[in-house]
Amino acid sequence: MKVLIPGGSGQVGTILARSFHAAGHEVIVLSRSPRPAPWRVVAWEPAVIGAWADDFNGATAVINLAGRSVNCRYTAANQRAIMESRLISTAAVSAAIARASAPPPVWLQASTATIYAHRFDAPNDEATGQIGGAERDVPASWHFSIQVAKAWERACTAAAVPGTRRVLMRSAMVMSPDRGGIFDTLLALVRRGLGGKAADGRQYMSWIHDQDFIRAVHYLIDNASISGPVNLAAPSPLPNAEFMRALRAAWGTAIGLPSARWMLTLGAYFMRTETELVLKSRRVVPGWLAALGFNFAFPNWPEAAADLCSRWRNSGRIGRFAA
Repeated sequence: MKVLIPGGSGQVGTILARSFHAAGHEVIVLSRSPRPAPWRVVAWEPAVIGAWADDFNGATAVINLAGRSVNCRYTAANQRAIMESRLISTAAVSAAIARASAPPPVWLQASTATIYAHRFDAPNDEATGQIGGAERDVPASWHFSIQVAKAWERACTAAAVPGTRRVLMRSAMVMSPDRGGIFDTLLALVRRGLGGKAADGRQYMSWIHDQDFIRAVHYLIDNASISGPVNLAAPSPLPNAEFMRALRAAWGTAIGLPSARWMLTLGAYFMRTETELVLKSRRVVPGWLAALGFNFAFPNWPEAAADLCSRWRNSGRIGRFAA
């Protein structure tokens, strides 16, 4: 296969590129800041159709992950950059596919499980899940991420590429032992004795093990009957308190100091981020994948956490705070 990954220089893109490359496929990552890698990395500026667009011709699949991180304060300038980075890059992918003489048969478009409503009462699947944005019991700033997700999906769905199947990947947190990822961040709290519940700990955390994420992406590429929104999440989201308890057990520590809501608000301010990333209840399940018989290697968090902790330890990165 020839796999093209716009915006593939981040953690999720690297996970995918590494997997496809190891399997012997041709991998091309489009990046604004190219760095040496075992696969080919091509400089691109999505606002201008350039030589990078030639690589879309004959590609087996395009996996568009381009977009500025939402891990920041939602200032007006940051909100504009977050939205524009997604819409401009998605338009660029659309234009490159449209001009290709041999366009890719499938376009996997990054989206997010955050598109669903903050809720505790029932899980969100693709068919019956509640799209967020109308909740009355959440901070107004939380509505922005919903607006971004909706606009991102609309831009892909509206693209004039009739010969290319489009899949909207509503991904939960991808858990891998890679440095700087969400698992690495959560484990750092546990290792320092700070991995207790956040606020009341009732908010659901949706997640997917990196190996299942990779397998799901392959599955979406290979199955021509799948299009539209697909939840990439393990079938067992957990409340934050249970999630962190299982992570502490997997690491082998019983100590985990909780964080009150005011502490999270203060910490988010100094870390230049938003409490939504920690406090929103994301109870998302893989309706499509389950219905199609996709088999998760790690459907439950305790087993997934044990595997990730083992791999993290074996990576040789244990420091002075390790248990």
